Amino acid sequence: MTTASIKDNLFAQLDKLPYDLQLRVLDFVKTLIPKGVEGKSLLRFEGAISADDLQLMSKIIEENCEKVDTGEW
Repeated sequence: MTTASIKDNLFAQLDKLPYDLQLRVLDFVKTLIPKGVEGKSLLRFEGAISADDLQLMSKIIEENCEKVDTGEW
């Protein structure tokens, strides 16, 4: 099946759906499209944060992000 025939078939099926379901299909298709960037494009940032700062960040996350405040709710 070619790309053109897939599109034609998809459009034909989509035309049979009511408007609200067409919107649901559109929302679904949008979830299939990759977001963000490839990891290799981020390699230029490697080493931008010092080892000491990374260690400090890890410590703060461990100390503060794993607490549960039962009185918060």
